[in-house]
Amino acid sequence: MRARKNLNYFILLFSMLFIISGCSEEKEETQLTKEPYSKTEFLMGTVVNIKIYDEGKKDVIAIVFDRIKELSNKITVNEGQSEVEKINEQAGIQPQEVSEDVYTLVEAAYEYSSESDGSFDLTVGPLTNLWRIGFDDAKKPTQSEIENSLSLIDYTKVELDDEKRTVFLKEENMRLDLGAIAKGYITDEVVKVLKSNGVSTAIIDLGGNIFVLGNSPRAKDAEWNVGIQNPFETRGEILGSIPISNKTIVTSGIYERFIEVDGVKYHHLLDPKTGDPFDNELAGVSIVTDKSIDGDGLSTVVFSKGLQEGLDFINQSEDVEAVFVTKDKSIYLSKGLKEQFRLNDDEFTIRN
Repeated sequence: MRARKNLNYFILLFSMLFIISGCSEEKEETQLTKEPYSKTEFLMGTVVNIKIYDEGKKDVIAIVFDRIKELSNKITVNEGQSEVEKINEQAGIQPQEVSEDVYTLVEAAYEYSSESDGSFDLTVGPLTNLWRIGFDDAKKPTQSEIENSLSLIDYTKVELDDEKRTVFLKEENMRLDLGAIAKGYITDEVVKVLKSNGVSTAIIDLGGNIFVLGNSPRAKDAEWNVGIQNPFETRGEILGSIPISNKTIVTSGIYERFIEVDGVKYHHLLDPKTGDPFDNELAGVSIVTDKSIDGDGLSTVVFSKGLQEGLDFINQSEDVEAVFVTKDKSIYLSKGLKEQFRLNDDEFTIRN
């Protein structure tokens, strides 16, 4: 996990993420607060912010953050003795029994690995651990180092035992890295906690994984207008917005985390087949769907496909929409967003 950096700066940027629109008709008598109960912490290498609008539900904030920290401690591989780290330590030795949370997450990661034919691979750990993008010791590895790490990446060598709830990496030095979908899983778990505690209206932000629960409290039956991240700027800068309710937006971009070597930028979205960052025309993708874990998985899959194939893939998928941003600052919308997306930045151009 990266060292904490300028938390106040990130909190300020967070406030720019949402554009909440109202209409002339105000909401009738409700049990919602005028100002939400809100809390922000720096967790999992990112800024986490929860806002609850239901009157009398302030105490649920603490319950939510307890759940986030519980899951983070089970999943994070770069600090402490998480369950995922213990799986990695037992690679090539023996199966490791895990909690239901971790087993469910590993199962989902395996499914995405299989469905994407390895363009998403839960065993990408040796590669991400080699590049270390996002950490102070990040570097551009040698080709020999990359090839050695690629030999350890193979999701088919992950053995799952449903009855014993164990995970086994069949070869020594294999490593799971669930970072590509961990925030999505945690976001979905937060939604469950909120609903089980009677919360109907809330915003969840796990650093790029946004979920809006219920309708906007600023107007009767209004959807939230949620900003789409500008992939060329620091998080919190938006290029447009879309109206949604009870859905998640997950954004990945090549300028979010990167290292620069000899004037060349290398982003953190690594191709488990080549060992290098995905190299195509895409600068950023925002996935709109019902579950945040699906948004995480799909954003990686789409990056691996590139613009046209990725756009075709989304248009053929049910209950999924996407905003594609290319390196030349063009915007391409999936068919369900063409009438909904509102452009806010004239540096970008909608092309379809």
